Amino acid sequence: MTLRDQDAAIQAEGLVKVFGRTRAVDGLNLTVPPGQVYGVLGPNGAGKTTAVKMLATLLQMDGGQARVMGLDVRSQADAVRDKVSLTGQFASVDEDLTGLENLILIGRLVGYPKPAARRRADLLLEAFGLEDAADRQAKNYSGGMRRRLDIAASIVRPPELMFLDEPTTGLDPRSRNQVWDIIRVIVAQGTTVLLTTQYLDEADQLASRIAVIDHGRVIAEGTPGELKSSVGAGSVRLRLRDPAQRDHARGVLADAMTAEITAESDPLALTARLTGTTDGAERAARALTALSQNGIVVDDFALGQPSLDEVFLALTNHPAHEESEKEAA
Repeated sequence: MTLRDQDAAIQAEGLVKVFGRTRAVDGLNLTVPPGQVYGVLGPNGAGKTTAVKMLATLLQMDGGQARVMGLDVRSQADAVRDKVSLTGQFASVDEDLTGLENLILIGRLVGYPKPAARRRADLLLEAFGLEDAADRQAKNYSGGMRRRLDIAASIVRPPELMFLDEPTTGLDPRSRNQVWDIIRVIVAQGTTVLLTTQYLDEADQLASRIAVIDHGRVIAEGTPGELKSSVGAGSVRLRLRDPAQRDHARGVLADAMTAEITAESDPLALTARLTGTTDGAERAARALTALSQNGIVVDDFALGQPSLDEVFLALTNHPAHEESEKEAA
């Protein structure tokens, strides 16, 4: 087996990792272009973290081969580690040190003289909105502050490739948005980011391309738009003027669109999920005509692409947020 794309930030073929009787990663193929966020989407237990650990040289692979930034992960592991950083699911900073002390310590460990380490730490604390907490012990940080400090620690020496393994797990919406903004800035400065997540909106917001992983292998890959268009024409949502007409409208829509019609919690709203990839607009137009002919007034109407949640459900027959057996290691 030969790795083909020498320009890729990551090129992996046939990756396998076995823990006892469990094949956590089962023939995974991955090509990550440089200079963008590449999303790896899947539920707990899909093999995301195990794959990241192999690519970051923290776990030996049981099969397959991989190159990271042009370097062989097996034979050039030290050189790979010099080019990458990894932010895992749990805070890796020393909780008894302050934010400033953590960043200075890491700066010294990666080779900065003490004055340069201090300057870099001050710069990062300001950039990540942590300057007011610089002298506070990390154990007294909020969850969002810890994640920002964790990411700051990963770029004390700017990496060429950054692994972010579910970086926003457990964060409130405001903290998640802050982390998203940080990731966008990191990529704008030239770093490639491989982002694993089980949050559909996170992948949709950040990733230029997405690999959908289930049971240790890639089952689909493409841009968010390509993945959405691959499973259907999307959905039609409408709001009626008269809630008393909803049952009648539901029957008219089902006949006109040959689609499953769902009554939403809003007593005026109906949603039709479309199948097929080419005639969604035509079917929606027929539906509106049929409703008008039946004297049903529509106040609001929208035709949209499928969500990534619908994509994942169509590909795997279970939702992305479904809990499954935790990955080994």
